[in-house]
Amino acid sequence: MIYNTIKKLATYALEKGLITEEERAYSINLLLDVLNLDEYDEPSEEYVNVDLESTLKEILDYAASNNLLENDSVVYRDLFDTKVMNCFTPRPQSVIDKFYSLYEDSPKEATDWYYAFAKNTDYVRDYRIKKDLKWTSPTIYGDLDITINLSKPEKDPKAIAAAKLMKQSSYPKCMLCVENEGYRGRVNHPARETIRIIPLDLEGDKFYFQYSPYSYYNEHCIVFNEKHIPMVINEPALKHLFAFVSKFPHYMLGSNADLPIVGGSILTHDHYQGGAYVFPMFRADKVCELEFKGYEDVKASFLKWPLSVIRLESIDKEKLIALSMKILNCWREYTDEESFIYAYTDDTPHNTITPIVHKRGDTFIIDLTLRNNITTEEYPLGVYHPHQEYWNIKKENIGLIEVMGLAVLPSRLKGEIEKMTTLIKEGKDIASDPDTLKHKEWLDNFIDKYDISTEKNIEDMLKAEIGKTFMKVLECAGVYKQDEKGKEGLLRFVNKVNSL
Repeated sequence: MIYNTIKKLATYALEKGLITEEERAYSINLLLDVLNLDEYDEPSEEYVNVDLESTLKEILDYAASNNLLENDSVVYRDLFDTKVMNCFTPRPQSVIDKFYSLYEDSPKEATDWYYAFAKNTDYVRDYRIKKDLKWTSPTIYGDLDITINLSKPEKDPKAIAAAKLMKQSSYPKCMLCVENEGYRGRVNHPARETIRIIPLDLEGDKFYFQYSPYSYYNEHCIVFNEKHIPMVINEPALKHLFAFVSKFPHYMLGSNADLPIVGGSILTHDHYQGGAYVFPMFRADKVCELEFKGYEDVKASFLKWPLSVIRLESIDKEKLIALSMKILNCWREYTDEESFIYAYTDDTPHNTITPIVHKRGDTFIIDLTLRNNITTEEYPLGVYHPHQEYWNIKKENIGLIEVMGLAVLPSRLKGEIEKMTTLIKEGKDIASDPDTLKHKEWLDNFIDKYDISTEKNIEDMLKAEIGKTFMKVLECAGVYKQDEKGKEGLLRFVNKVNSL
């Protein structure tokens, strides 16, 4: 049985171009070592169009039954099947050479191949990503994209307990360091044996390009600094964004803000996120046109968007960088008590931006999202952070991806939606279940407005209201609200920029 599975996996690797026929025996021997087998008898069966997920499951089941796994759980299975796939994954230099050979003909052809490669090696687990829940939600700002991400495995209690007992390691320093390439992983750090990273020169600084294994959107990529240095939004950062989009004009690239609460989950390592995806924010209407003194030829506008976004457009990226820096430098020091915007509390800074760059034809577009991370007694996690009445849906920080209108909601919601649907259908109180109790007050606000006579109607209602709640969460993060007072506040800031 295991010999058949080995042959299937070798056939898959050949079909996907991961190995050549000349590398077949070598790769199988590597796999025998992983499986603690001393020999291999080639089966007579032939295989075509091999399914990776089911084939890996066969190998993992064999590993579990033969005590090759420390624990038969998703964490240990992921560590083991990554080691298995590394037997069929080319060395880094050959991947780099292939990428740049294709890049000479077309940047898009290079990234198309590279993304397919990431999926074929199972670094991006496409079969898990396809299970994510996704829908669009119409709002006054246009359609928002809603996802409940299920591709990131949740650790089981035994793995969590084992992680606590492990000796603490500082290698690699973080999930984004170069040293992850080829790293076997451990129970508290995912295996990265199959990741292959592409070196990039961005304005003379060395960066690396890879895909996110959880792929929150199409071709979700990460561009990270060779050095383990903190994220900072400054002129070099903006130059990096424009340099990348110049190299890959079919991709967007943005950065999380560089302050806690409004920043990303990894502020200790300089990095950006991009991909081939048209985010809802890119389609946003404009509240009004803006004009910046000395940059009259730069098209500027205030977007109709739940967060506060200034859009700049020009074919001249140098002018966009210069004007963006002028806006950023002014914003860093800007206080407007009437709008409850304070640059500092004592020596603690509060103002920064979330910048995003993409191209439309020959025109560069940079969206500058104004952020502020001030806290109060009423809002200890942040005034411009999801407010408590929405925590049943979203409590986490609003980072780059969600700024652009794509909700990445916690996986717990899938089960909670299913339970609420069943309870409502059966006419039961959702407060009777500890998992759905948190949604009771939220549900009471709208359930009487819907026809809940069918299961589909109930599911549609819950999805629609989750979308509306995500919109309100984004509105919480807007420093200038989408009303006349907010517009007046934004224009006061623009006047301040123009006075400098």
